Amino acid sequence: MHRYVIAIVVAIMILAVTPVGAITYGEPDENGHPNVGALVFETDGVKRLLCSGTLIAPAVFLTASHCTVALEQQGITQVWVTFDSTFDPDAGTFIPGTMHSHPEFGLSGPDGFSDPHDIAVIVLDVPAAEMYAGIEPASLPTAGLFDQMAEKNGLKGQEFTAVGYGVLEPSIGGGPPEFQFTGERRVAVSSFNALNDAWLRLSQNNATDDGGTCFGDSGGPNFLGAGDSETDIIAGITVTGDTMCLATNVIYRLDTPAAREFLGQFVSLP
Repeated sequence: MHRYVIAIVVAIMILAVTPVGAITYGEPDENGHPNVGALVFETDGVKRLLCSGTLIAPAVFLTASHCTVALEQQGITQVWVTFDSTFDPDAGTFIPGTMHSHPEFGLSGPDGFSDPHDIAVIVLDVPAAEMYAGIEPASLPTAGLFDQMAEKNGLKGQEFTAVGYGVLEPSIGGGPPEFQFTGERRVAVSSFNALNDAWLRLSQNNATDDGGTCFGDSGGPNFLGAGDSETDIIAGITVTGDTMCLATNVIYRLDTPAAREFLGQFVSLP
């Protein structure tokens, strides 16, 4: 089963179980990306972390529709966003907000993945800066940026920085794979693999010194560049990949007409 489908199943299953999110073969982010946060919901009076995302306007948080739709399908409408570097359900800072899933979210096209419109926003009740002093929104790419880069061979060797919360890379051996949850915001670097109409496919193969994402890291940003060349431009949001989180991170592009049409309802576009 593809990780995209599993992510939806897992999102529903964990509503009454454990928080999820992931960065594989990375390291704690600490204060490296203060505008990257987590989507939080509550069951049985306990706040739980579901997905990652990014502040893209003073009161607009970008995430994935399969996260918000999973909650809506369970009748959950109250959500919060936290930008704490480590998720703490008891002592954390939580900003309430309203979910806006893409109205055309779903698998479409001949392979079921041509453009699932897997993008959503949370409109916060108050600007994030009222709760987190100095926080600044990340930037969105210009229209068609990655097609333009590809035409000039500019994507070859390009690196991307993934950020998110939750479980680590799988521990394999002696039984089913285990994914450890730490609650930390973490960061890893992936490299370009392929460009599709709605997707950027990134290598997260540790054998080639790449890291990446896994279950529940959905909605989290993949910034263009890494290290000294990292920008604040979100190339795409994590939505899928291989089932064991060891080979490919597939991100939903933010420079396409479909993504920009949706985002333009909530933020000013570059």
